[in-house]
Amino acid sequence: MELRTLHYFTIVAQEKNITRAAEILNMSQPPLSNQMRNLEEELGVQLFIRGKRHLTLTEEGEVLLRRARQILDMEEKTVQEIASMRNSMSGTLHLALVEGRAPYLAARWIAGFREEFPLVRYNLWNGSSDDVLERLHKGLADLAIIATPYDNERVEGFSVEREPWVALIPREHSLAQEPESDIPLNKLVGQPLIVPSRRSRIQAIRRWFHEIGEEPDILCEMSNYIDAVALTEQGVGISIFPQTTYTPNDLLVSKPISQPPHQVEYVLAWSKQQTLPELAEEFRNYVQDTELTDTP
Repeated sequence: MELRTLHYFTIVAQEKNITRAAEILNMSQPPLSNQMRNLEEELGVQLFIRGKRHLTLTEEGEVLLRRARQILDMEEKTVQEIASMRNSMSGTLHLALVEGRAPYLAARWIAGFREEFPLVRYNLWNGSSDDVLERLHKGLADLAIIATPYDNERVEGFSVEREPWVALIPREHSLAQEPESDIPLNKLVGQPLIVPSRRSRIQAIRRWFHEIGEEPDILCEMSNYIDAVALTEQGVGISIFPQTTYTPNDLLVSKPISQPPHQVEYVLAWSKQQTLPELAEEFRNYVQDTELTDTP
C-alpha cells in the first residue's frame, strides 16, 4: 500500500465521486478507478458501495479513511522535520490546544517567535483535554497547551498561566440578579451543574464542594463548552468552566467562583515518549525563557 494510493483514496472518499476526484487529482478517471479496485484487492475488503451517482464508504472504508489521514499527516510532519534540520529553523510546528486561555497564549508566543524565525509555519489544533493528550501521545502534535492535572508519568511540562473558574448563569436566574460580581461556592450548592466531562475536572469540582462539607449536583458532563452554553441558555443548569471560555452572551451572566476562589493552571507540555524535533525544542525554550522573564 503506497502513500500515493492512500492520498488518492482520501480524495475519492472526500468527494464520493470518481470523476470529481480525478479532476482534483489532475488525472483521468479509468486509472483512478483501477487504483481503488487494486487497493480493495490488496486489502481483501470492499471499501466503497458504488451507486449510480456517488460512492458510499463501507465500515472498512471509514476505518481506512481515518488511518490514512493519520498516516499522511505523519508523512507531512516527517518531511517537514527533515527539511527543518536541513534549512535551520523552518518547517511547521504542530500545536494542540485546549479551550480557554490556550489559544491566546499560543498567539502571543507565535507572534514573538516569528520575529526570530520568520520561515516557521504553524498548525494549530483545538479540542478537549483528552483529545489533545491523545494527539500528543500519537505524535500528531509536537507540543500541547493543556490544563492541570495531567499524567506526569507520560507527559512533561511547565506552568505558563492561571485563570479563575467561573459560573455561567442564565440571565433570568436569581443568582444572576444578585449585585455581587463573583459568586461564593456555597451558593452553587443544590444547583444543577453542567461541568467539563474530563474525569480529573469532575474530581476537582467534587473536592471543592467536599471542602465546604457539601456535594455538587452534577446534572450533565460536557466535553465541549459550546454545548454547555446551549444548555445553560435554556435554563437547564449552571455551567462551570474556565473564565476565558466565556464569550459575551446576552442570555448568560459570568461570575468568578469565590470563597474559596478556584483557578485553572495551563501547562506547555510534551510527551516523554517522543523525541522533540529541533524546531519544537527551540519553541519550547523560547516560551520558557519568555514566561520566566515576564514573571514578576
